[in-house]
Amino acid sequence: MKDRFKQKYTAGAAVAYMSRKQALKKLQLTLKDFRRLCIIKGIYPHEPAHKKQANKGSTANKVFYYRKDINFLAHEPIINKFRDYKVFLRKLNHLKAKKEEDKIKKLYDNKPIYNLDTIVKERFPTFGSALRDMDDALSLCFTFAMLPHTRVLKEGMIDSCRKLTAEFMHYVIESQSLRNTFISIKGIYYQAEVHGEKITWVVPHERGLPHVTDVDFTVLVTFVEFYIAMLGFVNFKLYQDIGLFYPPQIGQVVEGDEMESEEYKEKVYSLAKPLAKRKDVEHTEDDEPLDLLGEDSDALAQKVKEAKNIKTLFKGCVFYLNRECPKEALTFIIRNGGGVVGWEGAPNDLKADSKNITHHIVDRPMDKLEVNRLYIQPQWVFDCLNARRKLPTERYMPGVALPPHFSPFTSEKAGDYIPFERLEELRSMGKDVSELEAAIPKTMDELPMRRKEVKPEKPKGIHIAVGQMHKKSKEKFHETVEKGQELKMRELMISKKHQRVYHSMKTTPSW
Repeated sequence: MKDRFKQKYTAGAAVAYMSRKQALKKLQLTLKDFRRLCIIKGIYPHEPAHKKQANKGSTANKVFYYRKDINFLAHEPIINKFRDYKVFLRKLNHLKAKKEEDKIKKLYDNKPIYNLDTIVKERFPTFGSALRDMDDALSLCFTFAMLPHTRVLKEGMIDSCRKLTAEFMHYVIESQSLRNTFISIKGIYYQAEVHGEKITWVVPHERGLPHVTDVDFTVLVTFVEFYIAMLGFVNFKLYQDIGLFYPPQIGQVVEGDEMESEEYKEKVYSLAKPLAKRKDVEHTEDDEPLDLLGEDSDALAQKVKEAKNIKTLFKGCVFYLNRECPKEALTFIIRNGGGVVGWEGAPNDLKADSKNITHHIVDRPMDKLEVNRLYIQPQWVFDCLNARRKLPTERYMPGVALPPHFSPFTSEKAGDYIPFERLEELRSMGKDVSELEAAIPKTMDELPMRRKEVKPEKPKGIHIAVGQMHKKSKEKFHETVEKGQELKMRELMISKKHQRVYHSMKTTPSW
């Protein structure tokens, strides 16, 4: 009998969901702290299937969360740290008003700090789950690494993003796992294959950025704060897998304060020199098939072949970069392919007049050219990686109009528009393009030939032009007459009560 008289809104969506206002009341947090907590813990709002029932009959727009997620957040110890930090700020403002410098210094020494390590392990129980979530982490950290310091963007956060992104790029170089790249307006897209997982991220173009004022960084800072802790774990594990020191060591092993010097950091950030490896780890040259198990034999063989081609793509080549070229992007791709790269002031001391240089990358006209080296534009390096082979340099020489730069992230289908250059590139990569060519219409036969209209040249100086007779269109004349008659019929249908109002609206000028 009790089930027959069950009260309304005591089951279903009304119990499974909780509004944001109710969640703030339950957790005793402000909206700012609640957003930070949800971002760090990976809790996001959900749209109920029966919104009116979840809102208990109301139709007001509200943000809903799962009740079980809010109950899960209620037991998080980091909430106490948020409250301790508010107490810290109140004490700090009180001491600053009294100008008690000694107590302020002592208070800063006891500033509450929370650690995100346990939350990272909780959200990513396996290493593979962390790699699958690397796309957004890398894209955001690369963006923050190029932003200037502000009141919200602290110096330590910017430096941490720069450090962690450089460490990840060093790993990709040492493991030679970069597979694709593409230059776009947003930035440069990269795709690497790490432990069988494809990781794609975008790096903004190198340029000076002013203080950005039209973006609210308070939410993004919380994401970056979590991603910094996450990337620290991932980089450490990746370096251990291939036998590298962590933090990275350039050349010989360095210890102490030398690693914190600005000169040493610039050597690491330049990506020009290889990293030191541990002697207690055995290095195997061909471990690529281990990451590709579970696929058919043809796809496996194709991937192994592509990986070997990329590893030896620039082997034996020495590149010199002019100062106007994007050094980080070119160094990243060239060293991934086994090449050596340098520029003016590079850590490897490669001089511009060195006879070992085989390729000179320039992005402006050159007055003096050396005979014993090839001069190319930067796009050649990007296109070579996507094509898995060294392309002819004649189309990439300085001052020559560059060929189209195609995205390797798109797959061509029969019936799509495919430029002739893309077909040639696919054919050179060993792919079958017969179906794609068969679907392309014979444009010269199907489309009519367009004749170019030859316009007569205007005579110079004073001249008399022959006048042309203005002809009235009979169709337009009849059309205006019909519209006028229709308007009159509508005016006759207006009641006497509204005729005066209509007449005043029609005669009153609209300014």
